[in-house]
Amino acid sequence: MAQIDLGRGRGSSNNKPRLVMIIADPGRESTAAMEWALSHAVVEGDDILLLHVNMPNPHNGAAAGPSRSGSGGSSGSPIAVFLGAAGSDASSSSGEFMEAMRAACRARYPRARVHAERVEPATEGREAKAQTILAESQRRGVELLVIGHRRVSTFLGYTFLSASASSRGHDSTAEFLIEHSKCLCVSVQKKGQNAGYLLNTKTHKNFWLLA
Repeated sequence: MAQIDLGRGRGSSNNKPRLVMIIADPGRESTAAMEWALSHAVVEGDDILLLHVNMPNPHNGAAAGPSRSGSGGSSGSPIAVFLGAAGSDASSSSGEFMEAMRAACRARYPRARVHAERVEPATEGREAKAQTILAESQRRGVELLVIGHRRVSTFLGYTFLSASASSRGHDSTAEFLIEHSKCLCVSVQKKGQNAGYLLNTKTHKNFWLLA
């Protein structure tokens, strides 16, 4: 199977750094996406933008810290451990997980310019988050967009999403961005602590990458 062309180092040809956008949310999916991006996609000279869309929370606005356990989580990685320690009391500060993710990026790439921004949804409706991310990526000239993909379980041929996944529209967001982004969009799902990653792009479906 052909490898995914991530366009590493393309910005050096015109002296303009490549901008990599990672979608930041307080959960293990975003942790896994950032872990993959820092380990396999980002290179020296890239700029990193962590973007969070402030979507209305159906659970009274409670902010959840980065998940550190559970099936398919990434609790064993150095980045995930760092995020878990930094975000253990994230409920007291809705922006704490963003600072933890930014610090993890800077720890891995000390010379990189790392920005963390929160934006309000540009539209309303089911695809508001996806459309907002799409607009921001196009406006900023993003060359690589990375988003975590929520695990989907199956039973007897039927597909099930958790209530939180359905309410957040997380998977539909990733699929929308893969289909409509002008830049390369990669959705990342971690398959267990040491089992590797399942990647999806417009041209690669269920691409398996060992850890």
